[in-house]
Amino acid sequence: MLLDPLLIAELVVLGLCTGFLAGLLGIGGGMLMVPFITLILGGRGVAPDLAVKMAIATSMATIIFTSVSSVRAHHKRGFVRWDIVKRLAPGIVLGSALASMGVFALLKGAWLALFFAAFVSFSATQMLLDKKPKPTRTLPGTAGQLSAGGVIGFLSGLVGAGGGFVSVPFMTWCNVAIHNAVATSAALGFPIALANALGYVVAGQGVADLPAGSMGYIFVPALVVIGTASVVMAPMGVRAAHALPVKSLKRVFASILYVLAAYMLYKGLSA
Repeated sequence: MLLDPLLIAELVVLGLCTGFLAGLLGIGGGMLMVPFITLILGGRGVAPDLAVKMAIATSMATIIFTSVSSVRAHHKRGFVRWDIVKRLAPGIVLGSALASMGVFALLKGAWLALFFAAFVSFSATQMLLDKKPKPTRTLPGTAGQLSAGGVIGFLSGLVGAGGGFVSVPFMTWCNVAIHNAVATSAALGFPIALANALGYVVAGQGVADLPAGSMGYIFVPALVVIGTASVVMAPMGVRAAHALPVKSLKRVFASILYVLAAYMLYKGLSA
């Protein structure tokens, strides 16, 4: 399985697509990776429940690479709100640790798949409705952003995504411009991914029936191939993000999330 040429080809294509989306939407690519890695592992004999958990963990680990590549490109254009990153990051690390080392290991893969589908659908609907926030609404203070970071990190740890599906709507709801929200979400992807990946490695120690090449719940061959391919494509996604109008960006975001939510709903109900 480790050296299967078809597996490598599938992972390269997935890495190129997710890297582009990481730059385009600031979602780290996790929303796309989880369903497809679940499909890839399941097709190679990994039990459905374990395949979902490994897909979530591996997806999160790859975001370490995509976030670095994506945020560098966004930073060069001056769109990252580092003041927001500094306030959200501590809460993100705490929330991520709680999810990946605690709750994640206790929940069945089917429940995680259903939670993924429900929350992603909610996020997509909020984005598609494009409700305008009150002009006077601003980001909360330090304590409020610390709490928001905790929620973002915790939810990300349960579904294996970089947090953009929560942080982008949260920031736009607080009147942060969509392009700044996407760029800042990309920067937040790194602490989310690092904290959760470490948690998945710890939580997966001693788990039975892990395929060869696994490190805890993380499938290392997929991490390496997807991570490498995604780094190449992320800057191209960034260029596309700054060329698209705001409404188009939101529609793309929402449409992709609906499709992936439907697939994970199917996996959760059939597991």
